[in-house]
Amino acid sequence: MRKAIFLFIKLGILVAAAVWISQRPGRLSVEWLGYNIDMPVAAALAVLLVLLALTALSYRLWLALRRGPGALGRRRNTKKREQGYRALTQGMVAVAAGDAEAAKRYAAKAESLLHEPPLTLLLSAQAAQLQGDEQAASRYFKAMLERKETEFLGLRGLLTQAMKRGDRATALEYARQAQALQPKAQWPAAALAELEAASGNWLEADNALAKAQKTKALGKDDARQRRSALLVEESRAADTSGRPDAALQAAQTAFDLDPARVPAAAQLARLRAAAGQHSKATKVLEQAWRIAPHPDLAAAWGEVSPKQTPLDLVKRYEGLLALSPQSPDAHRALAKAAIAARLWGVARSHLKEAEAVEPSAATYRLYAELARAEHGDGPQARDWLARIANADADAGWACGNCGTAHEEWHAVCAACGGFDSITWRRPPSQLPVAV
Repeated sequence: MRKAIFLFIKLGILVAAAVWISQRPGRLSVEWLGYNIDMPVAAALAVLLVLLALTALSYRLWLALRRGPGALGRRRNTKKREQGYRALTQGMVAVAAGDAEAAKRYAAKAESLLHEPPLTLLLSAQAAQLQGDEQAASRYFKAMLERKETEFLGLRGLLTQAMKRGDRATALEYARQAQALQPKAQWPAAALAELEAASGNWLEADNALAKAQKTKALGKDDARQRRSALLVEESRAADTSGRPDAALQAAQTAFDLDPARVPAAAQLARLRAAAGQHSKATKVLEQAWRIAPHPDLAAAWGEVSPKQTPLDLVKRYEGLLALSPQSPDAHRALAKAAIAARLWGVARSHLKEAEAVEPSAATYRLYAELARAEHGDGPQARDWLARIANADADAGWACGNCGTAHEEWHAVCAACGGFDSITWRRPPSQLPVAV
């Protein structure tokens, strides 16, 4: 509509100009280089307009001839880029679908059409990984490190490869580089917390956990629980290196963060007892026991007792049983103390209570121990040991990632390097045991 209005305005101006000229007749005379040109003014203006139109047309033709090859090249390049982006998109779809051959084909096509490594290197690396060619993928990821815009993605690819082959030391270096490159990114913070812990760098892992929580790579509860696990290990390391105050402080913080963590409670109670604080040690174990009874807590209950005679320990374990009269762990702990005190009847009665609640292998092993202590290594002991094969398997510490069983809890699985993956559970089947 606007164009039509402008067209009518232009036509009106031309008509008005033509009328104005026709109302003022005259002649134009030009004498130049021996020539004398004489014509009406209207004709002169018409000639002038024709000359201007020819000049403009000639100029446009000259521009077209001059710019033609470049325009053709630009159109050709635009078409190639469109084809390249189409190949790149199809390659990404093929990667998502797990079609290795198609991904590789489209990656090669996109690379030949686009000549833009930042766009095609990642697709080529992923296509190589789909084909199982980790060496080729590694070359692509390393090539990405040479470009600022792809360095971060290259580090992530190399870290993932290092984790797959179990090279946690190399993965740790890549994680550190990635976090230095983008401190606010989430995955380097989460990976660094795992890898620092797997390497036994407890303080560094603690700092990494704080960054992971700050970047929201870990939720508040997850970060709190993992920090508790790290502090237990920090406490153990400090205790081993002869720093009791640091060990006690770390253990106390670990317990405050997660009172349900059995290793934290046991570690804190033992350190309190070693410092002569037997009453405080007992209160720690009471608090943890009320949350969930556990054999490790029962063991620590006896260890932190100020009196260690067999009869004193029997009386002490009666106090533990009073906290949870139905706990099979408490009955077994009291029965074990009664065996040491040679109170056969007391031991037998509590083993019967434990068997009624949980007829497990641990219960029958104590029955066998009682039979050997009372009657020697005879048929009664062997009969109880034979029952273990058909009894419920004992719960134990096992990694939730790889299933490896552990004799005691650690913050990191010795088999797979999983951080805070070891939990107390009843094994579904025979599990491998970490050496």
